[in-house]
Amino acid sequence: MPQVAITLAEGRTPTQIRDLLHEVHAAVLRTTNTRPEHIRVVVHEVPRSHWATGDVTLTEMDTAGTGPSGATTDGSGRDTSRHPTGPQAKELPNADVKPLP
Repeated sequence: MPQVAITLAEGRTPTQIRDLLHEVHAAVLRTTNTRPEHIRVVVHEVPRSHWATGDVTLTEMDTAGTGPSGATTDGSGRDTSRHPTGPQAKELPNADVKPLP
């Protein structure tokens, strides 16, 4: 029974988390010889103030206006360089995400 544990800084939407769960499940199913009901995927969200890189918390990076790897963030810590927010985000297609059986 494969079990995958993913740790993320909090700030993703429920839809993003659900899409992640689906895509990881699909990858494990595609690459291992197991039954779908035996695959376990768990996402752990960590408060941004509890995650540090180089002795600087993600919250501190957010305050400075840069996220991990120099990504631009908004005030809530969302990475706006890769995940646009607002009206333009609704226009992005999600063609490679398939519905669950």
